[in-house]
Amino acid sequence: MTDWLLVLAGGLVGAPLRYLLGVDAKFRLHTAFPWGTFAANAGAALILGFVAEAATDGELGTRLNLLLATGFCGALSTWSTFSYELLTLTSARRVGLAAGYLLLTVCAGVGLSFAGAAVANAVF
Repeated sequence: MTDWLLVLAGGLVGAPLRYLLGVDAKFRLHTAFPWGTFAANAGAALILGFVAEAATDGELGTRLNLLLATGFCGALSTWSTFSYELLTLTSARRVGLAAGYLLLTVCAGVGLSFAGAAVANAVF
């Protein structure tokens, strides 16, 4: 299987999962806070931390890295939707909520990346 097919296969799972997280969060939570995008980005950060650490240690092959990091996590996480939601919240004068979303997303993303790397260290 060529590299681009691995990226495609990962994306075929990651993109619909991101969409479903967003739809489910809106349906269940009925809040202005974009929990679906937050969950997708946080989950991707955790997985990417694990994959990056495992790849650095040589435990994860190039192909699995392409499938999980580039394909799955690349499609699961979304900078553009995150940015759009920040802009929308700010335009609606919900600056406090936008600031909280920004801070929570950045802190959770970095923290979960390190947590994923720690799990990979423990496993491998």
